[in-house]
Amino acid sequence: MKAEGTATTDIELRVWRQFLALAETLHFGRAAQSLHMTQPPLTQAIQQLERRLGVLLFERTRRSVALTPAGAALVEPARQLLQLAAALPGRARDAAQGEVGRIRLGFVSTIAFGPLPLWLRAFREAQPGITIELREATGDVQLEAFAAHELDAGFVLHAPGIALPPSLQRLSLGVEPLVLALPESAPKRLAAAALLREPLVIFPRAIAPSLYDAVLAFYHRHGVTPVIAQEAIQMQTIVNLVSAGLGLALVPQAMRSLQRPGIVYRDLPAALADGAPRAETSLVWRPDAPPAVQRFARFVEAHR
Repeated sequence: MKAEGTATTDIELRVWRQFLALAETLHFGRAAQSLHMTQPPLTQAIQQLERRLGVLLFERTRRSVALTPAGAALVEPARQLLQLAAALPGRARDAAQGEVGRIRLGFVSTIAFGPLPLWLRAFREAQPGITIELREATGDVQLEAFAAHELDAGFVLHAPGIALPPSLQRLSLGVEPLVLALPESAPKRLAAAALLREPLVIFPRAIAPSLYDAVLAFYHRHGVTPVIAQEAIQMQTIVNLVSAGLGLALVPQAMRSLQRPGIVYRDLPAALADGAPRAETSLVWRPDAPPAVQRFARFVEAHR
């Protein structure tokens, strides 16, 4: 049997339902009855399907109907096709309501030492139909990814009150103080002036300009220009460099949960606490992000 010239990819679901009904009953009369149609149109539909595919799907005799190898090979794919088709309306409704979808989520390392792991686990349990693709990236990299439509949402670190791009919606997750990360060998009591003279390990300005400027302004208010011993992008690396004795660092309080040999965390002394820099973490997302992203933002707001 030769296939007709018409493409086989536009065969209606109705035809596959007819094929499957006959394949399951192997009886034209019973199959037609289950489809609420008469037998002649069913016979014609199966013949047309065979012509379009260019193969026999059923062996017919006066007394029996049997699947050919080609027909048997199509039974399970046809069943799956019809099941998928039946699920499409519900999936579309779920997607529109944010019940299913994908979130491309950026995050800075500091929030990974805070509530992010718990949020992710709880959200996945509550919304199993939503897939989260994580991308660790500094704030500047995230903003570039937003501009390129490569991220849907992201957690960023910045100085309190600093305006983020107006093209993004923002949810503040709170403000925390910066604390001292010191080598374990540092004296337990360090005078304020001595602390300010210690070499500083800090992140490059490009990755968090507002926070970098707040740290330098803090030093300048005390009449000191900091000696920057080393710059490092990740907070974990900064802490490791401090443990190696390269200097001290001012890090978000959440970093206290990162314990490393050779490192201690301390609050700033009272003489430096007034006007000390603080860090704010925000969740940002594109206003045109899919409903699943809006659902995630509402979840984070409820659990912050």
